Amino acid sequence: MLNIIYGEIEKDNYIFDPDTFFNHQSEDAWLEDEFTKEMVKDVDQSEIIGPHLVQSPFLGAIPPEKLSGGVKTLILIANDNEHIYNASACGDNCAKWLLKIGENKDVTIRLGYLMNFGKGPFQIHVVNTNKIVNNLEELDDEVIDNGLLQQVTK
Repeated sequence: MLNIIYGEIEKDNYIFDPDTFFNHQSEDAWLEDEFTKEMVKDVDQSEIIGPHLVQSPFLGAIPPEKLSGGVKTLILIANDNEHIYNASACGDNCAKWLLKIGENKDVTIRLGYLMNFGKGPFQIHVVNTNKIVNNLEELDDEVIDNGLLQQVTK
């Protein structure tokens, strides 16, 4: 299930800057994974040729370090179970992928804004209030009514 902490976090396993963390911690096997290739194709419209080469329609041949911060964050979330990542680097185009990752494993992320998870049903656990919400309206109400974007979670 996708677990979201809203607001600020002060935890030892929290990664505030997943973009930089990815550049130093990514593993070749992550970039050879079919799920990763699908995410990169969808979010960045790019094709992973190999673990050290990505073909971008906008930038040409690039190393994985030049992928968007959003897709790098998704790759980390999909492959690393030890950390909580700041998913605020992800735009709304990453929302469906966060939900898909959450369908396959329990994952906890941090958000500092109301991401648009779409009109369909879903299950997200809001860690701050320990409530499971089933759609975007419930999620937005939970976050806004409880002032979660102004809290600090320790």
